[in-house]
Amino acid sequence: MNYIILANPVADWLISLATMVAVTIGLDALKSIIARRLGVGATQTETGTPALLHDIAAATLRSTKLVVLGFVGLYVGASLLTLPAKADLFIGRFAITALLVQVALWGDTGLRTWLRVTRAQRSSEDPDRVTSSAAITFLVRVALWAIVALMVLDNLGVNITTLVASLGIGGIAIALAVQSILGDLFASLSIVLDKPFVVGDFIIVDKMLGTVEKIGLKTTRVRSLGGEQIVFSNNDLLKSRIQNLRRMASRRVVFGFGVSHRTPEPILRALPALLEEIVRAQPQVRFDRAHLSGLAAPSFNYEVVYYVDNTDYTIYMDIQQEIYLRIVALLQAQDVALALPVQTVQLTREARPHDSAQAGNDADASIGKAA
Repeated sequence: MNYIILANPVADWLISLATMVAVTIGLDALKSIIARRLGVGATQTETGTPALLHDIAAATLRSTKLVVLGFVGLYVGASLLTLPAKADLFIGRFAITALLVQVALWGDTGLRTWLRVTRAQRSSEDPDRVTSSAAITFLVRVALWAIVALMVLDNLGVNITTLVASLGIGGIAIALAVQSILGDLFASLSIVLDKPFVVGDFIIVDKMLGTVEKIGLKTTRVRSLGGEQIVFSNNDLLKSRIQNLRRMASRRVVFGFGVSHRTPEPILRALPALLEEIVRAQPQVRFDRAHLSGLAAPSFNYEVVYYVDNTDYTIYMDIQQEIYLRIVALLQAQDVALALPVQTVQLTREARPHDSAQAGNDADASIGKAA
């Protein structure tokens, strides 16, 4: 025990080693106990913010690496010894590096757990939140690891000022080279933050329409009614006019028809009230108006407007079909004919000079006979 090793008695080395092992095992045991308690608390807590926090905390603690705890124990044990300045600096820097990496792992695990739980809880009732969460989580994770990497380099003695300046210049050059990709990336962020549409929405872009399946960093994928997948560049998509049918609260329907010019005036006057009665008889419908809207040849034109308080297209078509059939039955009962596009051609004979002279001679002959 009186032997001296690197300016420290053997007893001090043994105490330091015992301290390192004790600290490592103690921290690992404490981590396991707390994580287990948090896991039990999460199962006993109702769904919501408390349960989410329990899940994140438990998953974060479980991501603690035993190697990092070993570095912490090594640092504590080494503090009990008299070591050269370089050895103290070396151990201190590696311990701090290990802690920085562990902090990054904690943050990364917490963010991924938050995203997973959010997707599980909100995927059906709130797709807006799922879309936003995925993009925000990705950006925060990238920023977290970038900051930790710079801090690790600075801790190891690297001059990060020059590195950051170089990265800035390089970033400008890269940005100019991939500006189309960056345009799509920022367009993706705009879609996520502004939410013109989310996953599950039925949209119309120019003449193409379908259901949004995925909003990526560069492209948005839409499943068309025909079954094929349509891929839009995010930047081009935001430059287009987008119709979001899922957010339609009600559907305004306008239709017209024409009746024959032979229809009597009393029936023409009574038709708007009869049309209103037909429309009001339909479920989930709000009547707006029905009018004689025009006298253009070859018909008297009527226009009907109503609202369907259901955005389902099949329901709208069922209602419209029933209204059409009842209008046909009404017109048949009133003996009113629907106007058809008819074109009348009138033929006239053009009078010629010799025909006029012959007609004059015939007239003179008739007069002579009469005399």
